[in-house]
Amino acid sequence: MKILQKICFVLLLGAFSSVYAGNCREGDVDDCRVKAEQGDSKSQLMLGALYVEGRGVVQDYKEAVKWYRRSAEQGLSFSQMLLGGSYYIGQGVPQDYKEAVKWLRLAAEQGESKSQGMLGAMYIQGQGVVQDYKEAVKWYRLAAEQGIPESQVVLGGMYRKGQGVVQDYKEAVKWYRKSAEQGYVEAQYNLGLMYVRGQGVIQDYVMAHMYWNIAASKGHKDAIKNRGVVEEEMTPSQLEKAQDLAREWMRTHQ
Repeated sequence: MKILQKICFVLLLGAFSSVYAGNCREGDVDDCRVKAEQGDSKSQLMLGALYVEGRGVVQDYKEAVKWYRRSAEQGLSFSQMLLGGSYYIGQGVPQDYKEAVKWLRLAAEQGESKSQGMLGAMYIQGQGVVQDYKEAVKWYRLAAEQGIPESQVVLGGMYRKGQGVVQDYKEAVKWYRKSAEQGYVEAQYNLGLMYVRGQGVIQDYVMAHMYWNIAASKGHKDAIKNRGVVEEEMTPSQLEKAQDLAREWMRTHQ
């Protein structure tokens, strides 16, 4: 989970300038600066992103945070998310989980889906807040319902383990499936586990092999290993069917 959080925040703090490029000419630092200094929140966000990327300026995370903060204080949820992310990883500011939670919550309460997912992760880890699985489920669900595959797979895992919710394998499978259909490899792997164990679904080695085959095609090491194990329990006709299903699934979903 901690690795997932790190990856997510590094991605969030990358190249987001195109999102609000309409408020100042994309990549035009002077135009962005003029509009940002006039108080335009989206131009402030854009300028902050340019400093993160070092595009047209010397890369400067502190300066990026300065502009993210000005935009965030005007209520722009995307800037609140990026400011929260900066505090989480300690980029341009000292690492401070409580400040991260503060800004992520403001964004999440406006419906910003990535912030909802990351806030859920912080409640699981007890970072900047008291550990609270029920609160984590609340935020993950909001993000999952907006289609965020990372949040869908975590929510599925919480239903599988009974963390913050009553254990419910069928609900776990539901969220794993939604994430898997968006191409999220960990969800594909987990669906294989559910099928081989008969949790939330009827035990089905063909379906387990199918999902592990799909995940294995993306280099998932455990899926590659488990696919080999389950093959030993399958007949040639079952194996052929599983391979056909995997090919069809990948044509349909990828």
